Amino acid sequence: MGALEEPAVLVLSELVTNAVRHARVPVGREIETRYLAVPEGLRLEVHDASSERPRLQRAAPGACGGRGLVIVDALADRWGVADRAGVGKLVWAQLCSS
Repeated sequence: MGALEEPAVLVLSELVTNAVRHARVPVGREIETRYLAVPEGLRLEVHDASSERPRLQRAAPGACGGRGLVIVDALADRWGVADRAGVGKLVWAQLCSS
């Protein structure tokens, strides 16, 4: 999975940053990451306790933020948001090795 390492690190960084910045949750709720090898490559997941779902948006020129999911969308072969058992959601991205 050497070829996936750099894009995976960047995608994970963007997803975790979004969770830290936007998932306003009660004290004691944590952000969890999961990495899963799948036949096509690698699946990354970031779980948080917020029910607010991220949306892909285009940042205005000169804006200081708003490009995280644009980067994820450009680097990942697929990504999405799903409910999780209990409180919150998970945001996932899949990178294919071929």
